[in-house]
Amino acid sequence: MYTQINAIIIAKLFWEDLEMKQNLGRLAAAAVMATGITGAAAAQDYPYRDITTAVVWGAGGGTDTINRMIMAEMEKHLPVSINVINQTGGVAGSNGMVYVMNQPDDGYTLVGLSESNVTAAVQGGWDKKFDFWYPFIVGGSPDLISVPADSPYNTLEELVDAAKAAPGTIPAAASGAGSIHHLNLLAIEKGSGAEFKFVPYKGSAPGQEAAIAGEVALVVTSLAEQAPLIEGGQLKPLAMLTPEDAQIAGATVPSAFGIYDGLDQYLPLKQAIGFAVHSSAGDDVKAALGDAFEQAIASDTVAEWAAANNYDVGGQHGEEAQELFANLEATFAYTLQDLGAATVDPASLGIAQP
Repeated sequence: MYTQINAIIIAKLFWEDLEMKQNLGRLAAAAVMATGITGAAAAQDYPYRDITTAVVWGAGGGTDTINRMIMAEMEKHLPVSINVINQTGGVAGSNGMVYVMNQPDDGYTLVGLSESNVTAAVQGGWDKKFDFWYPFIVGGSPDLISVPADSPYNTLEELVDAAKAAPGTIPAAASGAGSIHHLNLLAIEKGSGAEFKFVPYKGSAPGQEAAIAGEVALVVTSLAEQAPLIEGGQLKPLAMLTPEDAQIAGATVPSAFGIYDGLDQYLPLKQAIGFAVHSSAGDDVKAALGDAFEQAIASDTVAEWAAANNYDVGGQHGEEAQELFANLEATFAYTLQDLGAATVDPASLGIAQP
C-alpha cells in the first residue's frame, strides 16, 4: 500500500518537475527571441523613422523654399519622410540653430540654414563657431536692391542721394539683422556714403511684403525671391549687388559696382543655402544623407527648378562645405566688425581673420 502511494507521489513529482523545466525552457526561448528583436531594432540602418528639418528663417523665404524642394527630392532616395517646419527668431536665426543643437545628434532633426547664420556668434545669438554643423549646400541667388513699383526713385543714385539728404530716415528692409541681405545693405551704405533706417523682418518674404505695402522704401533680398514680384509689377529693381548685370522681366538690372567704386571692398557676398546635421553625428548618418543629397542634386528636377528660379546649384557637403562656411564665417564676422555691427570680437570665438 505504502509502496504504491510512494510510486504515485514520485511519478507526480517527476511530471511536475518536467513541466516546470519545459516552462522555463519556453520562457528562456522567449527571452532570447525578445533580445534578438530588440537588438535587431537597435541595429536598424539609419534612417528608420521620419526626419524633421527645422528651417531657421520664415515660411516662403529662400531658405524655406530651397529646403522644402530639396527635402522632397531627397525623400525619393530614403525609406522615410522628411517633415519641414519653421523655427524662427533670435539673432541671425539663432533660435532655430539652438533648437536643433539641443536635439539628439542622431540625424533625425536637421537644421535648414543659410550663409547668414554664420554671423549669429559675433552678434551674440549663440557662443559657438559654425563648425558645430556638418552642412549640405544646395546653392544660392545674387542679391539686388529694389523699391516698390510706385516709388519715386528710378535709379540707385536717386535713392542714395535721398538717403544722404536725410540720413537714417528712409526705411529699408533686409531680412533679419546679420543676414546676408543686411550685410549687403550695410555694404551699400559704406560704399555709397548713404545711411538708411534698417527695419529687420523674420525672413525675406515679410520684408518684401513690407516694401510692396509701403511700410519701407526699399528692400534687399535675392533675385530668386524678388523675381516673381518684379515680373508681376510689384517691385522695381534698381541695381544688382554683384559685379554683373542681370536680365529680369525683359529688362537689364545694372550692377551697383559700376555706379559706386567703393563697393568692391565689401561685395559681393553670396548665398549658400542648404541644411546641416550635427558634426558629431555618426558616419552612417552623414553617409546616408550624403548619398540622398548627391542623388537629389544630380536630378533633372533640381536643375530645372534652379534654372526657373534664378539659383546657382552648389552641391557641396561635408568637409568641402565646412571649409566654404568657415570662409564665409570669417568674411562675414570681420565685415560686420569693420562696419561696426558686431557685438562680439570674432577673435574671441576663435574665428581667424581672412
